[in-house]
Amino acid sequence: MAKKKGNIGSSTIAQNKKARFEYHIDETFEAGLSLAGWEIKSMRAGKAQLTDTYILIKNGEAWLLGSHITPLDTASTHVVADPSRTRKLLLHRKEIARIFSRTQDKGHTCVPLKLYWKKNLVKCELALVRGKKMHDKRATEKARDWNREKARIMRAH
Repeated sequence: MAKKKGNIGSSTIAQNKKARFEYHIDETFEAGLSLAGWEIKSMRAGKAQLTDTYILIKNGEAWLLGSHITPLDTASTHVVADPSRTRKLLLHRKEIARIFSRTQDKGHTCVPLKLYWKKNLVKCELALVRGKKMHDKRATEKARDWNREKARIMRAH
């Protein structure tokens, strides 16, 4: 008898919620990650963080800087684990060229939005972003509060 594959829990490993608040998102990309075995085990346990993380394009390769994957005690006994090491992103050359050219424009940068599972692989959703001004952040917060209030009113009636 074949085993049934069920979607146990969410496929999202970590999100960068601060990025959606701090930046206007222009374009998104999906990239693979080059990881070690202990990092995969830690991600399955939910030990990954994307706060204050950014993307660097160097020598035609994309790198994820500032992400933190806490090593498990049981998984990394024989390896010296560096939780905040630089990890390589797997993208097509055209995508890397597009990201590089857009990040050279003033006010643009590239940040990761989330890490998630796609079948048995870890993928990273990247975004080309522009920084928000203070009044844009206030408008975003006001709209979020109004949507929350609308939802409360709809539930009450």
